[in-house]
Amino acid sequence: MNSYIKICDIEKYYGSGSHVTKAIDRLSFTIDKGEFLGIMGASGSGKTTLLNLLATIDKVTSGHIYYENTDITELSEDALSEFRKHNLGFVFQEYNLLDTLTIEENIVLVLTFQVNNKKSICETTNRLLKLLGIEDIRGKFPYQVSGGQKQRCACARALANSPKLLLADEPTGALDSFSSQTLLETFTKLNRTLCSTILMVTHDAFSASYCSRILFLRDGKIFHELLRGEKPRRLFLQEILDVLSSTGGDFHVK
Repeated sequence: MNSYIKICDIEKYYGSGSHVTKAIDRLSFTIDKGEFLGIMGASGSGKTTLLNLLATIDKVTSGHIYYENTDITELSEDALSEFRKHNLGFVFQEYNLLDTLTIEENIVLVLTFQVNNKKSICETTNRLLKLLGIEDIRGKFPYQVSGGQKQRCACARALANSPKLLLADEPTGALDSFSSQTLLETFTKLNRTLCSTILMVTHDAFSASYCSRILFLRDGKIFHELLRGEKPRRLFLQEILDVLSSTGGDFHVK
């Protein structure tokens, strides 16, 4: 595989003077094209900070983050905004859908910022609705559908710009067990059929078991790594639980 993203010796500090907190401590790793990477760790481990840095929502204190040949740590605010729009997709726990628009219109809205051709917008919307299995609710409003269906709409919207990286922050946090499994199977489908590169931050061991690799953070550093390889998901889940049980972190299994 080819490295899409390279994280090189990054640090992130918050505060000033005698009240400085080091959230990320000289972290380095790569993300391969088509990889489904999970980030786990207890509260305060740095996983949300790491996601925000990769999402260009926050800036590193030192070090570099490369998306292919682009060093995002050197970009201006305007350039970062353009980069984000054309290269990143976001799926968050809160869905962030507009309740005044239908499921279909929520997707169309994003596409209008990317494409001027109405036919192309229609074709892409139909493809995404079908891909995510939400064709039958296209005319409904977010408050009329389940949490899992909302989250799949959020996924469709996130994929509208064919992102280099899909960033998911606790995407199953507000979902029941069935909806969580459906969403995670959708992620797996996107990863395998579209070669989508996905980074998912999660507290949930069951969700993490769908990933191809997991990095465990503690105090802003990677302290353990797991590769799934050809292992059955049930065996991989047990390996994740074994690591988490040794940390005493605030994890759970749905």
